[in-house]
Amino acid sequence: MDARTRLIDFTGAPPRARPLDVRWIHGSPSAKHNTDPDIQVHAYDEHTFILRQNMAVHYEAPFLFLLCGNERAVLIDTGATESAEFFPLRHVVDGLLADWLARHPREDYQLLVLHTHGHGDHIAGDAQFAGRPGTTVVGAGLSTAWRYFGFDTDPDAVAVVDLGGRELECLATPGHHEAAVTYYDPATGLLLTGDSVYPGRLYIQDVPAFARSIDRLIEFADSRPVTHVLGCHIEMTTEPGVDYPVRTTYQPDEPPLQLPPARLRRIREALTGLGDDLTRRAYDDFVLCPHS
Repeated sequence: MDARTRLIDFTGAPPRARPLDVRWIHGSPSAKHNTDPDIQVHAYDEHTFILRQNMAVHYEAPFLFLLCGNERAVLIDTGATESAEFFPLRHVVDGLLADWLARHPREDYQLLVLHTHGHGDHIAGDAQFAGRPGTTVVGAGLSTAWRYFGFDTDPDAVAVVDLGGRELECLATPGHHEAAVTYYDPATGLLLTGDSVYPGRLYIQDVPAFARSIDRLIEFADSRPVTHVLGCHIEMTTEPGVDYPVRTTYQPDEPPLQLPPARLRRIREALTGLGDDLTRRAYDDFVLCPHS
């Protein structure tokens, strides 16, 4: 980096919980009446962006995260739609980075693409970044993602991804998916939990592994200032214990995306209550969906 480039201090103050009273795009009762953008962008702060895919494009409506450091940015997940025509993710990300670089000029700025896990609604847009200059896309599968983080040799490690003065801490958290990864950003205090923890249906592929991952997240969050737990979907309604049906494309009564760290313990207590009964169980603000 050029010595004249002004470095941003991401470590000078403890993170504070910024408000997230966002009215997320939530689909439309009719495709004809949908006027929302294909991708909604919320600037959490000057260097952190939360994106949501429009339900009119894909019912999964996943959330994605773009974090900027001094030397490179990271995009966490690429959404549920491959086509740039219907889901212009690269165009949106390029625009955000161009605006950020106009405010914070620097040369040879890189982009890293990582994932919370390898399910199709989180990796479909990867191809849009193929051939993009200065870009590294790390595959989401067990053999690629875990090798990148070093989890293939030490699954209990806390890996560090340095964006240039902004260091993300990364944990292997299998259970929903064998290669699931959780990200913690000390600059904002955000804990990005993918599909492991969010206000919706927690699909559990491996119950013992999922329980161990939740235990690990509890221990991790107890030792860090976590401001918000952010997963990748909203599937609950504002009525306790009631979720929107699968493939719903209009969710006007969604609860907030953000969860308090205490939600981790509530999920763990619910897991203990499952015992050997691996049937779906609804709680006020999440649903356990274990697979036998």
